[in-house]
Amino acid sequence: MKINVEVDCTPEEARRAMGLPDFTPVHERYVAMLTDTMEKGASPELLDQLMKSWAPMGEAGMAFWRKMFETTGRGG
Repeated sequence: MKINVEVDCTPEEARRAMGLPDFTPVHERYVAMLTDTMEKGASPELLDQLMKSWAPMGEAGMAFWRKMFETTGRGG
């Protein structure tokens, strides 16, 4: 037996229904700080550091993505 249930709600309503915390203020602060940094003229070193911090497993993660994109670019 298979039962499908559709719930029509906003992401905010879903978050509250599941009891998840509201990180909106944290997200807004993070975006504001990132925007300020970019407007002040970020150095290439800073951007490199930022990209590495976003990648899972740091440098190993970046190497994985780089290899994947290179392989895809070559068609196989």
